[in-house]
Amino acid sequence: MLRNLTGWHALIILATILLLFGASKLPALARSVGQSVRILKKEVGNEETSGDGAADGAVQP
Repeated sequence: MLRNLTGWHALIILATILLLFGASKLPALARSVGQSVRILKKEVGNEETSGDGAADGAVQP
């Protein structure tokens, strides 16, 4: 689906986003996306370290 995406297409998409959100709101939007990704990574890391032990073969009584 994205095989035919060229530089011009990406430029048009970026221009559309700029028009929709405005230049003043883009830094706040990027900051909130970054915070969301950071929280997601933290939660996934916590889930892996505090798993039920089935992943490493340990059997709990």
